[in-house]
This record gives sequence, structure tokens and C-alpha cells, in this order.
Amino acid sequence: MSAASRVKRLKPEWDVKVFEATEWVSHAPCGIPYVVEGISPTEKLMHYPPEVFIKKRGIDLHLNAEVIEVDTGYVRVREKDGEKSYEWDYLVFANGASPQVPAIEGVDLKGVFTADLPPDAVAIREYMEKNRVEDVVIVGGGYIGLEMAEAFVAQGKRVTMIVRGERILRRSFDKEVTDIIEEKLKQHVNLRLQEIVLRIEGKDRVEKVVTDAGEYRADLVILATGIKPNIELARQLGVRIGETGAIWTNEKMQTSVENVYAAGDVAETKHVITGRRVWVPLAPPGNKMGYVAGSNIAGKEIHFPGVLGTTVTKFLDVEIGKTGLTETEALKEGYDIRTAFIKASTRPHYYPGGKEIWLKGVVDNETNRLLGVQAVGAEILPRIDAAAAMLMANFTTKDAFFTDLAYAPPFAPVWDPLVVLARVLKF
Repeated sequence: MSAASRVKRLKPEWDVKVFEATEWVSHAPCGIPYVVEGISPTEKLMHYPPEVFIKKRGIDLHLNAEVIEVDTGYVRVREKDGEKSYEWDYLVFANGASPQVPAIEGVDLKGVFTADLPPDAVAIREYMEKNRVEDVVIVGGGYIGLEMAEAFVAQGKRVTMIVRGERILRRSFDKEVTDIIEEKLKQHVNLRLQEIVLRIEGKDRVEKVVTDAGEYRADLVILATGIKPNIELARQLGVRIGETGAIWTNEKMQTSVENVYAAGDVAETKHVITGRRVWVPLAPPGNKMGYVAGSNIAGKEIHFPGVLGTTVTKFLDVEIGKTGLTETEALKEGYDIRTAFIKASTRPHYYPGGKEIWLKGVVDNETNRLLGVQAVGAEILPRIDAAAAMLMANFTTKDAFFTDLAYAPPFAPVWDPLVVLARVLKF
């Protein structure tokens, strides 16, 4: 919808069609855990209703319209009243990613869910209303797994979290950072690390999850075992698939096929720091990719600079976030680095309400350039956002240290934790 809206803004006379396989547009799947928790109604996950795009923006929006074939100059679509073909001069693949469901017995039992689209939240809530749910098993230790665990803990459910790896969020954070949130997690969740799910069992509905180390009662199961880009339609057209497994794009979001673009979770891009091809399926860059694609289609040249992989999430009152490279990632890329890991307070000691925050910084020894920042604890968002801006601007530790950050006792200490981190990292 970002791409379509941008084209119509720049070229209002153009015929812009959007085909959406569901009845949801401009939706916020990141809100699914909070709908499941009961703190947000499902309908709020649609940022704009379809009428906004149809009536106000003049987009020819087709809902419940599944594209089943893409060829040069036309697409074939299955709609309520049958299959139809539509011509195109420019084409945008913005069909996202889908859950990776493990190939094990029992994934199709009633009570086993993924958390991918708003209808999933509706289905989970309805299942909980119609069935007695006390024991919940979360399979996966990434962002969705963590957020869904919080959603059920907040409702007083007994939660077991089964993680294949040796720690949660292991692909996104260094160990000393995840250790802190794991400590909080273990106070509320039966965290099972380095266990592999073998099968899910039940008669009429799910009853238990069996791993290589034990069995766990389950009235409801959430499969949060990763996602994969939906590249099948792009393959039909002969579009180049990148080394990450997503659609290859250049800085204009153009694919390898003339007049064909890709944006969002289906597209790969480059990492701002390393320049390498990466697939980072996140909402903020996805929307910007759409904006860039639409701009270039309509003749206004804009380049997408890439991503830092900036993310933030939480479990209850412990927040965790990152931007740029972790120590593990930087070493893998061949950087000669130094790091620092600090603990600080979010307020001066004399002002009430101060909470603990831990920060980790990664710096290139050769240039003193800041490569990445991770944070865990309280009030991490302003530090992560400031660090992301610093990384985009190629800040050194000296630049970070002398950044004129705001100070007042109700908001931050005179030495902000981010400035302290820069000082400890040295310059």
C-alpha cells in the first residue's frame, strides 16, 4: 500500500491496482501478540480501512483476490467471481513472508497456531474462549516467541518455551545481553533450551508436545519457528532471487526484470555498515521500500540506503533492542573490534523512578567507527534510536561522546548511558 499510495500521489491519473489475497490491508502483524493478550482489539491492526485507499487515494483495490500467475505484461487473479487477467506496465511484488512450519507430526491439530496475520490473532482468541487453556507451549526463541510468551504469561497461563538453540534471540544479540532477559524469562516461563520438538500429540485437539528431552502438556501451541519470503510468484516471472533467498533488488527497489519492483518482507537489500546483501523482514524498512519503489515507478528517483537491522521488543518490564552489528556479527565480517558492556541508571540517583539499563557497544579499532549498539533493561528506545542515527551518519566514538543529548533529572542522568558507553569505548 505504501508503493501504491506513492504512485497515486505522484501520478494521480495512472491506473493503480492492488491485489490482496485476504480482506486485510495496511495491517500491523506486529500487533498480534497484543491482541492475543487482550490489550488491543483486532480491528485496530488495520492502520487504514480499505475505503481510504479506494475513495480517498483512488487505488483500484481488490480484496480476497489471490494472484495465481504472473507473466510478462499480465497477472492472473482468482477472485470471488472467478479468475481474471489484468495487464501491467509496472509490477511490484510486495507479498511478504510466511511462517516456516516444522515438518513434524501434529502441526495440523486443533489448537496449534502460527502468529503471522491478523486472522491468526482472531483464531487464537476464539480458541481460548471456546476451550479451556491453561498450559501453553511456545516453539521458538525469537521475537515472536518472546512476545507471544508475554501475551500468555500476562493472562496467567502456564507457559513452556522450547528453543532449539542454546539461548533465546541468539541470532540478534550477544550472550551477555540475552542473559539478562533470560533471567527475567525464567521467573515466569518454563524455558527449555537446546531441545528439539519431535512431534505434537492429541486426539480431537492438541494435548502435549514431545521433544528429544521430555514431554510437555499443551492446551495451545504457538509455532514461532521463523519465516520465509514468498518468492514463488517472482520465480514464475524469472526474477532473480538473491543470496539470502529473498528477491534481489537494487537501491531503487528494481528487480532483475525490467519494470518489476519488490518491496517489504519479500525483498532483500544491503546492510548499511557492511554493504553485504541481507534479508531483514521488519516493518519500518518494509514501508520505506514501498515508498521508494512507488517513487521510482512514478519517475521520482530515490535510493533506498539499506538497513541496520534496528529492532526492539520486551518481555514484561525488561526491554531489549539493537542496531547495527553485534560482536559476533562484526567478528564474522572480519572487523578488528573492541567492545564494552556497561550498566547504568536511567535517572540520577536522587530522582525517583530510575531503572537499570545495560548497553553494549561494538567499535572498529582501525577507524574508531561505531559498528553497533545493544541494550537491555528499561527505557532503551531513545538510546537505540539515537545509536541508529549515529550509525547512519558514520559516527566515531568521539562523535557519539560529544553528541549534545538532552538532560534533565526526570528524563536522564547528566551522563546519559549512551554517552557513558562511548566514553568507556574510548576514542
